[in-house]
Amino acid sequence: MRSRYWLPLAALIACRPTTHAKRPAAPLADTAALSRLLHAPHDSVNDRLLHTPRVISKPTVVVFWLRAGDSLSRDSAQAASRDLDFYTQQVAGALADNGIALVATNADTVYVEQPDHHHRAIVLSGLDYPYGYLLIDPGTPERILTGVYDDDDLMDELHAYFDLPDDADTSQASPRVIT
Repeated sequence: MRSRYWLPLAALIACRPTTHAKRPAAPLADTAALSRLLHAPHDSVNDRLLHTPRVISKPTVVVFWLRAGDSLSRDSAQAASRDLDFYTQQVAGALADNGIALVATNADTVYVEQPDHHHRAIVLSGLDYPYGYLLIDPGTPERILTGVYDDDDLMDELHAYFDLPDDADTSQASPRVIT
C-alpha cells in the first residue's frame, strides 16, 4: 500500500520544471560577431545560441530582435536591422571601455541573476517594437529601449542608466598657477 503513494510522488518530483535557466555561451564582445549572430542565415548553432534565454549577472546591453520582427515588411526589417547594427557598433567601444558587456538575443525572455542565485525574468514580447536594447545592471531596475536609437540618443541613455563618466574634454586645460 505504501508503494502506491510513493509512485505518484516520485512522478511528480521527476516532472517538475527546473528553477534555473540554461547558461548560454560567454557574452559577445565584438560587434562583427554580434551582427553575424543577429542576421546570419539560420543554422542550428546560431538558432540555439540566440533563442536560448540569456542569464545576465553583470552590467550588460542586450540587443534583441524577436520573432515578431518577422512580421515587418522586408524593406522595413532590412532598414531597421542595418540601423540597429550601425548604431550598436558606434557605441560598442564606449561599452567595452566601461566594462559593460554587449550580447545579442532572439529569445523573448532574459534572466537577471540575483545575489541569492535566483533568476528574475524580463519578458520582451509584446513591446511596441520587436527589436531594440535592454539595459541591465543587476540590482537595479532594467531599462528597455524599443526601436532604433541613433548613436547620440543611445549614448545619452547609456550615460543616464549606467552613470557613465562624461568624456573628458582635453581642449580646456586648467590654468597653471605660479607662485
